[in-house]
Amino acid sequence: MKKIAVLGSTGSIGTQTLDVVRANGDIQVAAIAAGSNIKMLEAQIREFAPSVCGVWDEDKAKELAGNVSDTNTKIVSGMDGLMEIAEMDGYEILVTAVVGMIGIRPTIAAIKAGKDIALANKETLVTAGHLIMPLVKEHGVRLLPVDSEHSAIFQCLNGEHGNKIDKILLTASGGPFRGWTREQMKSVKLEDALKHPNWSMGRKITIDSSTMVNKGLEVMEAKWLFDVEMDDVQVVVQPKSIIHSMVQFEDGAVMAQLGTPDMKLPIQYALYYPERRPMGGDRLDFWAMKEITFDKPDFENFRGLALAYEAGKAGGSVPVVFNAANEMAVAKFLNREISYLEITDIIEASMRNHKKRENPTLEEILQAEQETYEFIKGDWGK
Repeated sequence: MKKIAVLGSTGSIGTQTLDVVRANGDIQVAAIAAGSNIKMLEAQIREFAPSVCGVWDEDKAKELAGNVSDTNTKIVSGMDGLMEIAEMDGYEILVTAVVGMIGIRPTIAAIKAGKDIALANKETLVTAGHLIMPLVKEHGVRLLPVDSEHSAIFQCLNGEHGNKIDKILLTASGGPFRGWTREQMKSVKLEDALKHPNWSMGRKITIDSSTMVNKGLEVMEAKWLFDVEMDDVQVVVQPKSIIHSMVQFEDGAVMAQLGTPDMKLPIQYALYYPERRPMGGDRLDFWAMKEITFDKPDFENFRGLALAYEAGKAGGSVPVVFNAANEMAVAKFLNREISYLEITDIIEASMRNHKKRENPTLEEILQAEQETYEFIKGDWGK
């Protein structure tokens, strides 16, 4: 029986992880955690009977504890609760499906406790890859990517140990505004940006996909996961999301992983790696598909992608600022406090304002995050 813990169990990746658990029947959920959706957490507790459940909101945690007092599940709260889950005995794989830099500390703690990591929290590597990757090696754990693109790259590299990567070809759908100019995007409303053409995702990552910021974060994540330089990761727009990513080797051969847009596939692959398990769902129909088209990314109109490459190449604390500024800007856009194009304006202004720190410690990473938030509150406060 495989035992897992899931941070972010009520979000898109978390709920689909639990779908995989249901479908297979040989995974035990030892712990779950989420932000404040205690109604869904209670249902998960009653179905999966985890020994521990974390709730970020302390008042909600107290309310949930009362609601599930007839169960054996211990309720914990805040960062201390996430850390307790990360370090606890009784499971082997931690699924990090929380959104944002909140995932860094529990990921580090879990690695030090000898847990394998099924990583869906890209911000962890974007902001702290220089800390995470040496720890993974030191503690001999596995870091298994859950993002569809990084899972695709990981799958393409199977059996290729020792063969040099010439280029990673990271695919992108282009989002709902593919082909638009910045002038056209001036009129974008929240409802427009939340309509992704291919994938069903959480609100924050859906906005990130529309701005191409998400693809920029994925480029930085790929740099750390696969030990390449930023310029070795090339974004390729593949509108139908059939090719999930590719790897080109130094002999010119290109390996690609294809499939329907279904996040349960990379989740299940990470949980059972290196075994492949049967999975229901649609299959690619090549006769119906007829063709696969590709486009170059538009760095001029989608400034978020260009700024991500700039941040990744600068390194140090600059990716922290890029990520933190985007998190706050997207939150403001979701609250209808700023316009769509101001998301990337805020990211760029924050990067220009920042004084870079080389090889930041965890404390300096969190400090840079707070400094970025304070800058934005001052210039875009409402």
